[in-house]
Amino acid sequence: MVYLWVKSFHVLFVIAWMATVFYLPRILVNLAEAGDEPAVKARLLLMGRRLYKFGHNMFGMAFLFGLTLWQGWRLFPAKLPNVTAGMHWIDAKLTLVALLLAYFVWAGRMIKRCERGGALPSSKALRWLNELPVLLLLGVIFLVLAKPF
Repeated sequence: MVYLWVKSFHVLFVIAWMATVFYLPRILVNLAEAGDEPAVKARLLLMGRRLYKFGHNMFGMAFLFGLTLWQGWRLFPAKLPNVTAGMHWIDAKLTLVALLLAYFVWAGRMIKRCERGGALPSSKALRWLNELPVLLLLGVIFLVLAKPF
């Protein structure tokens, strides 16, 4: 039962983090299209800062519960199973998660750059970049469900 609770919390926090990964670039698109409307830009920047902070918290919790799922069997062998057991799908999954994290940090830096008055990529480029995490997440989901290697 402990395993199911840990897994449930991990999934919950991953979903919350992925919501920020998907929405933060949309804020960037809106910022790029806001033009010279200072009130709109200020509101979007406030939303972006708050969402980025929320995303950091959600990633931290997802990381802790994920680490518990992955290595918790070493500390609590009677309560948590070894879910990877020498399989290497977890290596590929963690690589994709690291790419998602890098993407998230990049989007946060774009928000901070915009706050300082820096230029953003075009809204068209940002729209294309917004599709990248969907593909990465698809890979993560496939690896977790299929465990192909």
